Amino acid sequence: MNELDARAFGFDTLSVRAGESRTGEQEHNAPIFLTSSFVFANAREAAARFSGEESGNVYSRFTNPTVRAFERRLAVLEAGTGCIATASGMSAILMTAMTLLRCGEHVVAANGLFGSTVSLFANVLPRFGIETTFVDATDVDAWSGAVRPETKMLFAESPTNPLGEIVDVAALGALAREHGATLVVDNCLCTPALSRPIELGAGIVVHSATKYLDGQGRCVGGAVVTNDAAHHDALFSLLRTAGPSMSPFNAWVFLHGLETLRIRMHAVSESASRLARWLEGHPAVRRVHYPGLESHPGHALAARQQSAGGGIVAFDVHGGRDEAWTVIDNARTLSITANLGDAKTTIVHPASTTHSRITAEQREAAGIGESLVRVAVGLETFEDVRADLARGLDRLAEVGPRPRAATG
Repeated sequence: MNELDARAFGFDTLSVRAGESRTGEQEHNAPIFLTSSFVFANAREAAARFSGEESGNVYSRFTNPTVRAFERRLAVLEAGTGCIATASGMSAILMTAMTLLRCGEHVVAANGLFGSTVSLFANVLPRFGIETTFVDATDVDAWSGAVRPETKMLFAESPTNPLGEIVDVAALGALAREHGATLVVDNCLCTPALSRPIELGAGIVVHSATKYLDGQGRCVGGAVVTNDAAHHDALFSLLRTAGPSMSPFNAWVFLHGLETLRIRMHAVSESASRLARWLEGHPAVRRVHYPGLESHPGHALAARQQSAGGGIVAFDVHGGRDEAWTVIDNARTLSITANLGDAKTTIVHPASTTHSRITAEQREAAGIGESLVRVAVGLETFEDVRADLARGLDRLAEVGPRPRAATG
């Protein structure tokens, strides 16, 4: 299926057919090109390929047919015109920052971002003269008030990880365009199966392909999708020079992960929604964070921007770290791991893992408290996931929160 024809097909068809180009062997399954380099017909062709005068494969750091197939498929699914695959989700964010920003320029970012993303903006980019102002992800006025003449990028997740806060992508996209900046949206938790930020007004979408794009926790990778040719060319140039490349094997895994993306995303969303509603009624739970719940402050906006709530459910228990850890430690089948987007349900304590390397003040601003537990719902039978969580929660309900030692 060529790229022009692809626009006429439905999402599921694109998920299994877009981006592939059969070789002379006429294979039905996309091949893996496990090669570091490519042979040229003659010296003239080699020179033309290296100079960019002629398109074609040069070196797998920046041109590989398997990686290209994944890039083309994801670009189509995200309603973009180009995609650059990277070694990880964090390298995708770093690549985007290095492409859009220069010394002396400024970023406005949501304060509820993933912990490593916060660290990148707060601790790494300042070394290169780039300052970031963090604002409430849901407050468009706060975003607007933080914009400066030197602001070149607005960065958001929607939903945020782990609280599921919903960002008004259309409003922030308009704000970015008004000030000559670019809105970048991390679409890791929704994927294009549930939401397409470029259609809502984002200029760039970034992914940790490690998560739902793979879907089975097998490989690490990332991607940057854009609908701006100049951005794509600049990203490609940086990839060619700096080399945070995706391996062909990983690209092949992600390419096949995309084939079942919509089916998986709607399945985990259905189970997550049922789990969130059950948690709301449990006496050991103080608050549930899930955008599919009517009680969630971003529910109405999520209903406009997403086709489902996604697979991440976070909740606060009555008490603190001890009580949160009790829930986690009493699970027998759920995997205690910080990864998400796997076929297996995972459970984690964000304050001591995914967000442990940011400051206590940053965690407080992001709403990441000691009582918070995050569950990334997988594809198991729903009743089994609920029963596993009930072991720890029922124990808390029986004994109540532990008393806190006096301080001072």
